[in-house]
Amino acid sequence: MLVAPIAVGVERVMNFFKKFSEIFRPQSGAVAFFTSIIIWGIGIGCFAAALNNFLSEIYSVDEWQRGWLEFYREMPGLLLVVLLAILHRVSDWRILRLGTLVSMLAVLGLLIPVDRLWLTVLIVVWSTGEHLVMPIRSSIAVAVARPTHQGESLGLVTATMNAGHILGNIIVALIFWLGLCVFHVTDHETLYKVVWCFIFLLMLISIFTTFTKNAPNIPSRRPRLYVRGKFWRFYILELFYGIRKQIFFTFGPYVLIRVYAMSTVEIAILMGVSATLNMLTSPLIGRLTDRFGYRNIMIYDTIILFFVCLVYGYANQMFAMSIAIWVVCLNYLLDSVLSTCSLATNLYAKRISANGDEFTSSLSTGISVNHLVSIVFAPLGGWIWVHWGIGALFSVAAVAALANSFFAWTIPCHSDREDDRITH
Repeated sequence: MLVAPIAVGVERVMNFFKKFSEIFRPQSGAVAFFTSIIIWGIGIGCFAAALNNFLSEIYSVDEWQRGWLEFYREMPGLLLVVLLAILHRVSDWRILRLGTLVSMLAVLGLLIPVDRLWLTVLIVVWSTGEHLVMPIRSSIAVAVARPTHQGESLGLVTATMNAGHILGNIIVALIFWLGLCVFHVTDHETLYKVVWCFIFLLMLISIFTTFTKNAPNIPSRRPRLYVRGKFWRFYILELFYGIRKQIFFTFGPYVLIRVYAMSTVEIAILMGVSATLNMLTSPLIGRLTDRFGYRNIMIYDTIILFFVCLVYGYANQMFAMSIAIWVVCLNYLLDSVLSTCSLATNLYAKRISANGDEFTSSLSTGISVNHLVSIVFAPLGGWIWVHWGIGALFSVAAVAALANSFFAWTIPCHSDREDDRITH
């Protein structure tokens, strides 16, 4: 009786490896890369699930202060083009390890009681490691994939990250549930320290998994600083993405905590559900992008986002609070899924890049560009919330989404030929 289930299981495993070999080049280090990414994702999921409640409960950070903290946290993203310029001869795999190491040291520092100034410094250090990994993650995903499956590879990276987020969110929820309900821990700060210790171990393991003989350690040939005229549309799209990302990433969870009084466990569960949806939909979005083109994905996902932003901002005025909280949670999940569509912008950059090094450099410049507007909207968003309300804040995000759609519409349909017409 056990033969049939075992046969089905073996067949599924074989199909998985067959599909994996169809997407990725042999001996490219893809297995080591995705193993590292899922472990990294668990750590990021733990950090994201705990951070906002940690700031609110332990340090009593209000909306205005949260905006300014985000201003400093986003600084490494703005300076990313400079950081990668310094590391312009270092291979992508080594930068992946370095970024993970930097974040690992930062979370170790959170175990020490510090004032708000040093807390800000530690969060900036964490953010530096996180931002170093961002463009490298995408460039390695493209490098290990076969040419016809690069969009799917980017989708799988997002799915893998989200699988890690799911586990990270579940772990944080379990730590707090066990601590509060089973072991009756009254000091929440102790539970946060347990989370920080766990993240430290995950970062350490993530680094070790990248040491594989298939990981190329050839020095990079990226230019020190890279800004080219043919990428001007990509830079503008990154500006609009920076506004949308900053408002939802920073203030989305804080709305749930400050307006709807959601606890650490509830936030962790919601983020876990969000990561689950992203894990399931990311490969699909990658395949849809390969099939229908990055231009169409960039146009239509931000049209949907326009309505998501408006409902998120005005739900407490449109519905009773008991209903509004469910509406806001649903829209939070929708925004999370739509954010995966940003891979279409990366594919656009890849299409007009001459080679892999130019692609990586362009991604880092794009991240710096979207962080240029992000650091402005961090304190500005807090000010808008305090003086005009959350409706006005998310109306700004809705306008940015429409502007993104309009600008994506200006990209030529056959944009793979665009680099033949645009010179440096």
